[in-house]
Amino acid sequence: MIKNIKIIILITLAFYSLIAQNNKVNSRRNAFTNAIEIASPAVVSMNVTQLTLKRFPFPYVDEVESSGSGVIISPDGYVLTNDHVVEYAEKIIVTLPGGEEYNANVVGSDALTDLALLKLDGTNFPYIEMANSDELIIGEWVIALGNPFGLFNINQQPIATMGIVSGKDLDFGLQEGKVFQGMIQTDAAINPGNSGGPLVNSLGELIGINTFIFTGSNSSQGSVGIGFAVPINRAKAIAEELKRYGIINRKTYFGIEGIQLYPKLSSYYNLPLNEGVYIVRVVENSPAYNAKLTTDDIIVSVQNQKILNLNDINNIIKVNDLRPGDKILIRIFRDGKYINRKLKLGNL
Repeated sequence: MIKNIKIIILITLAFYSLIAQNNKVNSRRNAFTNAIEIASPAVVSMNVTQLTLKRFPFPYVDEVESSGSGVIISPDGYVLTNDHVVEYAEKIIVTLPGGEEYNANVVGSDALTDLALLKLDGTNFPYIEMANSDELIIGEWVIALGNPFGLFNINQQPIATMGIVSGKDLDFGLQEGKVFQGMIQTDAAINPGNSGGPLVNSLGELIGINTFIFTGSNSSQGSVGIGFAVPINRAKAIAEELKRYGIINRKTYFGIEGIQLYPKLSSYYNLPLNEGVYIVRVVENSPAYNAKLTTDDIIVSVQNQKILNLNDINNIIKVNDLRPGDKILIRIFRDGKYINRKLKLGNL
């Protein structure tokens, strides 16, 4: 009898000890540990073999190894990442948490928005749910996940850093051939190798694709708490277009020939303005022709932005991510009056 009582006491003590231990572990769990647990299975490491042209001592093509991050967005293996991560890639190896490796194929990429869509062969991949990035709150907690400095490859698990949404809807315009519009700013540490990885909210939902950082005057400094992500609403739209067509068609057609005005030229030809694009030819049946633009018109603005030359028009089309079929507002000067015209961009 006494022996049985001792056994019962020991079992009871062990039971309560286990409960206490579980409570201690559970007390350390919070929204962030849960978010990381939810999102991590869909975060991947990217090991890329890129082809680069070397020019010294003579031109030749060399292979360069680089790394980055990505995130699986569907169970059939579609992966979102940055274009600059897979640019000029000859081979892409994607590693899932746990170490499983896959060859990835580029479905399509878009240098302008710095986004690329990849495909893994297989089914039932872990994937991440997407949030609505239009509903972000300044100050809400966020987590950056990825492969900074190749650390993912050491233990086959994504590295997590935490911060807040520091800013949103930041427009940087045209920067070295890329357009960063509506960007999310965060102070979650983003370092080399994080590019293409997910920025998630406290529910583990995807809100953006980590893309670039500010490093101040020292480019080797790494994260200084100012990082930027492409909002997922924009990234999702680009991914859907890449999935459908393989490219983003921005080859728009205007249908004019024009020259940049400057004071001496205007004076020589006795023109009324010193700035703008002077139309010397309108192609018949072109978008400009259909918008009733004519020779001798002077284009002074497009989309309410001042125009000095044809390149300004092209940049406005890029910055606003306009496509064939989109309409733009053009302001011209003709016969002493300013006139507004709507022009439907053609497909080049």
